[in-house]
Amino acid sequence: MPDAASAAELESLLLTRSLDDPELAAATDRAPDLRVLPDVSVVKVGGQSFVDRGREAVFPLVEELLEARETYRLLIGTGGGTRARHAYALAAELGLPTGVLSSFGNAVAGQNATMLGYLMARHGVPVVSGGGFEALPLYLAEVRAAIFAGMPPYAMWQPLPESGVIPPYRTDAGCYLVAETYGCQNMIYVKDEDGLYTANPKTDPSATLIPEITVGELIERDLPDLVVERPVLELMARARHVRSVQIVNGLKPGNLTRALAGEHVGTIITAEGTR
Repeated sequence: MPDAASAAELESLLLTRSLDDPELAAATDRAPDLRVLPDVSVVKVGGQSFVDRGREAVFPLVEELLEARETYRLLIGTGGGTRARHAYALAAELGLPTGVLSSFGNAVAGQNATMLGYLMARHGVPVVSGGGFEALPLYLAEVRAAIFAGMPPYAMWQPLPESGVIPPYRTDAGCYLVAETYGCQNMIYVKDEDGLYTANPKTDPSATLIPEITVGELIERDLPDLVVERPVLELMARARHVRSVQIVNGLKPGNLTRALAGEHVGTIITAEGTR
């Protein structure tokens, strides 16, 4: 907690300054953040990587998640996948704005969360949304896991992209924001590739795996294809708590469990320096 002098300074500035005042921003930055869920790992299950593949991909991952929760407490976020891309394409063709597309993306990610929730229902794992996040401590204490739709709750207030209308902050960013906001232990992206490559390995046979890289190096390289959304890098550069993420191939049994245990399994992206 901040000392008495810092607390008094912060209170005075909050009462007398605009909320976007630079001195007030600096004072709030000096105040330490409380890590709300420091022993929880956020796991993002890709919609296209898993849910769209059906039973063959989803069932083994569900079993691994259920086994992992015996040791680790988990927040499981879901992506939108191919159906979200289809919805974006139709909405963009109709001339609908970014905020509307964001709502469509949230609906599809929510469908995937619901399906995953039904598969885990008999084990007591709930799907949470909106105000349901307030009950996360109870769910994590009782059943050690909860599922949520990965789309951030921007809806009509989605930040506008530099070009086009596709929402820039989608499910990878949303899951990362959950991990950072709650001060979680890990952020693991479960994909259908071994990690980050120099190009898309599905279309470019010369693509090579990048086992570890910093946010700054990745931004500088400006790769044409990233396995995570680019805004995640911007969020990591400003993060207080989750200063690294790992991307693993969840189609290989055991990879997720090893990553939860702290092993270097796929690609680790790290933010430079410390706050």
